Amino acid sequence: MPGSLYETSNLERGGGNRKKKIEEFSRSSREKLVQSKNKMFSKFTSILQHAVEALAPSLPLQEDFVYHWKAITHYYIETSDDKAPVTDTNIPSHLEQMLDILTQEEAERESGETGPCMEYLLHHKILETLYTLGKADCPPGMKQQVLTFYTKLLAHIRQPLLPHINVHRPVQKLIRLCGEVLAAPTENEEIQFLCIVCAKLKQDPYLVNFFLENKSKRPESKSSVATEEVKGGDLAPDTGQKQADGQEEPLAAAGASCSPTSNNNNTNNYNLVSSLLNLTKSPDGRIVVKACEGLMLLVSLPEPAAARCLTENTELCDLLTDRLVSFYKALPQSMDPLDIETVESVNWGLDVYNLKEDAAVFTGKRALISFLSWLDFCDQLIKEAQKSAAAVMAKAVRERFFVCVMEPQLMQTSEVGILTSTALLNRVIRQVTSEALLQEIVYFLLGEEKEPETPAAVAQSPLRHRLIEHCDHLSDEISIMTLRLFEQLIQKPNQHILHSLVLRSLEDRNYLENKPQEEREPLENGQPHDAVDLEEDPLFGDDLSPNSRLSGADWLGSSPPQSPDHSKPDGKTEVHKIVNSFLCLVPDEAKSSYHVEGTGYDTYLRDAHRQFRDFCGICLRWDWRGNPKPLEKCNLELPFFEGHFLKVLFDRMGRILDQPYDVNLQVTAVLSKLSLLPHPHLHEYLLDPYISLAPGCRSLFSVIVRVVGDLMLRIHRIPDFTAKLLLVRKRLLGLEPEGITIDHTTLLEGVIVLEEFCKELAAIAFVKYHASVSSSP
Repeated sequence: MPGSLYETSNLERGGGNRKKKIEEFSRSSREKLVQSKNKMFSKFTSILQHAVEALAPSLPLQEDFVYHWKAITHYYIETSDDKAPVTDTNIPSHLEQMLDILTQEEAERESGETGPCMEYLLHHKILETLYTLGKADCPPGMKQQVLTFYTKLLAHIRQPLLPHINVHRPVQKLIRLCGEVLAAPTENEEIQFLCIVCAKLKQDPYLVNFFLENKSKRPESKSSVATEEVKGGDLAPDTGQKQADGQEEPLAAAGASCSPTSNNNNTNNYNLVSSLLNLTKSPDGRIVVKACEGLMLLVSLPEPAAARCLTENTELCDLLTDRLVSFYKALPQSMDPLDIETVESVNWGLDVYNLKEDAAVFTGKRALISFLSWLDFCDQLIKEAQKSAAAVMAKAVRERFFVCVMEPQLMQTSEVGILTSTALLNRVIRQVTSEALLQEIVYFLLGEEKEPETPAAVAQSPLRHRLIEHCDHLSDEISIMTLRLFEQLIQKPNQHILHSLVLRSLEDRNYLENKPQEEREPLENGQPHDAVDLEEDPLFGDDLSPNSRLSGADWLGSSPPQSPDHSKPDGKTEVHKIVNSFLCLVPDEAKSSYHVEGTGYDTYLRDAHRQFRDFCGICLRWDWRGNPKPLEKCNLELPFFEGHFLKVLFDRMGRILDQPYDVNLQVTAVLSKLSLLPHPHLHEYLLDPYISLAPGCRSLFSVIVRVVGDLMLRIHRIPDFTAKLLLVRKRLLGLEPEGITIDHTTLLEGVIVLEEFCKELAAIAFVKYHASVSSSP
């Protein structure tokens, strides 16, 4: 019946399924049993091997070495299970034994002598074979073992191995395998191997030529491992001759890097750099730091071919700039300049952080530290790099980061955006120490023009013009931050900064009156009759208070001898007249410092000594010391233009009585830094009150004289001026609590800044004179 036939069919089918399941279970059990037996046998063999080695007499090193190597090769001949991990075999133990034998052999021989075990390794191309096994990762985990073997071999053997073709060729191939897969299980071994290769190249930089591989000469076959090795001739004996097909081992000859063809070849692959660049993208921060350390070693190699290949045929410049841009764009659009300025110093590779703590301090701290950390790496990398490579990398940072990303931020109209970007730029400039990167930043900010500045050409460099204009911005915060930026720039060891901002305008000394001596107005007390007469003015008379006058040895423990009564033959005005001119500019009724202890002149002398010494150290190689350019060599017919930067500073200085206290402090800070510079023209223009200025010209002293004239008119309009002035000073010093509001606070604070600035200029003039006397023959 159909029903019974159907039931019989189901029974038969069910019985067949059960039979299949029983067979599969039996087969699986047998396989697991075989694997278990193999593991037990491997462990037993290993134990037995160690026991035999301990009890039996030791074999000669070469025989022992060959035994271990053949034990590895026999594994591949005898085993049929290629899925068992390498840790379940004796391969790691044999490799370790081979390394120990090689190390022992070298220790027993004279330095530089190659023993039979090493000869065997080189002659039989053991490293080539290991590379093949590592690439195939057979058995699983073999790549890790091969990388470890290579690393320990290069690290432990003192004799140079890389010059051998049967070493550097497989090393080069193994380098190509590194960094292929991110977060690979072999990442740690890969970076250790790459770093030991970098260290060896640092010890002997010429060897890097073996690792510049010509793209057109490397076999590109993607077929099986065995096919690639045979086609590439890797298993053929090394005859030292060119290969039959015309291919030649790249840069293997001893003089390859010196030949014109090798030096001018721009088709080389620098696989060592490429692998390290790949590993800088690892999610493991420790791997990234090690990869950056390897790059730091490679860029410092002095070989020109390597430096050219580094910048032209690798993605190093892309990595530096792309990551810098990425970190910068991750910053908040608005940040407190104080947070940017005061965040702790950042050193790449030592960036330890806590996200919760950073977020609690201020928003964006983590992003800011990441940006500054990568900037520090770029800076240090360029600083360590070979000169031509450093120039290329610095230019790439300028074009792809500063021009493309930062310039639009600095040129925007949003006050919040301007303030944040200027504060970040200030921090960048403060942090940069590499000469090449600083030069590119300076050219980016100030342009490359070197000819004297003219009013018509002020806007020739738009960013320079905008930044200088920001020094006199409607927003006091922007003005202060931009002035700080220029103060930071002035202190950097770069001659173009000072030449662009001030020196090119003073080069021909055409701020001086251009008249023959006999055509000039008769001099009264050493000055033209229409000049500010410091000797006759009651403010500068002989009846000055002791607190205002120059007090000889009390100023400085090691004061120079008293200057002569007349000007020195080199045209220097007597220092005591200059010092007293600045000290006596502010009238007695506008002075308040002598009422408060600890605000004396001596504090400025000590600071001026230290700062002038620092500036002299920076400017030493620029050959600035000496006398001004002789007038007969100057083109005094040219109309004088003080330059955009000095114009803005002088304009700001002229409004010192009407500006906020913080703005005045920053304006005077920049002017004092310029006054400290040991350039004769700058010294003459800023610190000599007695020069005869050309009509329409102004100097720092003349600007201050006009401010004092304005002050004298305004003092009499303020009742109890002196008492209010003293109270404001004490409040600024924290000696008096804030109480009732005082009228004319801005004016009174400006008077205090003016008095202190004049004392500072007097101290600078004295210190510079003292230094010139001490250094003169």
